[in-house]
Amino acid sequence: MVGTAASAVAGITVLAVLVIPDEEQPTAPSGLAAAATATVAPSPVRQTPSASVTAVASPRPSATPSPRPAASVRPAARAGLDDPKLKDIAMQLVSSAENSSLNWRAQYRYIEDIGDGRGYTGGIIGFCSGTGDMLELVEQYTRRKPSNALAGYLAALRGVNGSASHAGLDPGFTAAWATAAGDKAFQQAQNDVRDGMYFNPAVARAKSDGLRALGQFIYYDAIVMHGPGSDPVSFGGIRAAALKRARPPAQGGDETAYLNAFLDARVAAMRTESAHEDTSRVDTAQRVFLKAGNLNLALPLRWKVYGDAFSITG
Repeated sequence: MVGTAASAVAGITVLAVLVIPDEEQPTAPSGLAAAATATVAPSPVRQTPSASVTAVASPRPSATPSPRPAASVRPAARAGLDDPKLKDIAMQLVSSAENSSLNWRAQYRYIEDIGDGRGYTGGIIGFCSGTGDMLELVEQYTRRKPSNALAGYLAALRGVNGSASHAGLDPGFTAAWATAAGDKAFQQAQNDVRDGMYFNPAVARAKSDGLRALGQFIYYDAIVMHGPGSDPVSFGGIRAAALKRARPPAQGGDETAYLNAFLDARVAAMRTESAHEDTSRVDTAQRVFLKAGNLNLALPLRWKVYGDAFSITG
């Protein structure tokens, strides 16, 4: 039979198993259950040398690992106007107002004097010989490709900058522009000047004001038409006028209310110039999107400019 005894050794509960031959088993004291645990008194019976002792240590409580903090899950960021698809939509919207066409890539070759006091207007966003950005464009193009159809007009472009004059440009400048428009290097120069002078600054300013894609486009279209200056009819002055009436989201304001204030200020600026007194690119385009709550500039889009209807559906 097998008897047991419990004892504590160095803080560990030890269960001693004593193997005693049956013929040498002592009689259990009366009144005790056979399975009761008792202190085993020294037995007169000789222990078998092969008696085994098994020590069973109480398991130590294992350390419970601290739960790792759950990774924070951020909502997917809304696409900004610098997303390629939205940027293409922005270019179509601008082209509908500047060229009455959604095919903005066909406008690399566009050039004419529209009678707005800025000389020749040409290219994908209306670079002007009288405002400096056309000069910047031809300078960049010539640095990349010195031998080009427009390089010979650089001196004349410097001379007419700041005026409506065509001095030194006529009669061959428009034909030279059309020739250059077939050159990928000139097309890329137009893209780069657009981004560096207008698109990137407008989008960055709009993002810092907490505006979504529609607001970013509203800034971009304004800076294309009015330029990046700070006078009352330039982008900086229009934004300053809007800030007097409403706060942008970055300052705790309501986005729709702020954009309405900005568009009001822009319309007021447009009406000071006879060439821009038609405000349909705001009233029947941008404000249509705003009234619909389409702050992310999601498709489909339907609008009118100068009475012409346009749509982008996919």
